[in-house]
Amino acid sequence: MVRNQSGPPEETAGRGAGNANVVGMWVTGDGHIRQELRADGRYDEARGNRSSAYTGRYTVTGNHIDYVDDTGFTATGDLRDGVLFHEHLVLYREEQA
Repeated sequence: MVRNQSGPPEETAGRGAGNANVVGMWVTGDGHIRQELRADGRYDEARGNRSSAYTGRYTVTGNHIDYVDDTGFTATGDLRDGVLFHEHLVLYREEQA
């Protein structure tokens, strides 16, 4: 959460003061679902061979993520101990080579 001294807390994409750093690729254990959280506040989720199955925007408040799909569908997620719990999915940060 980004706080300014004269106003209320603000949500932010990616990483801001007090917010978890979620930017990067997140993948289910079987690799079937791949969710890229970009620094510009956009996400792109692939499912199996279907690239960009879901796209939209996200905001981060602390360790909580709110998603809004480009079709208007909403979802949430929470980052706990380095694991992203996104609705019924469990995603792990993909390591950079």
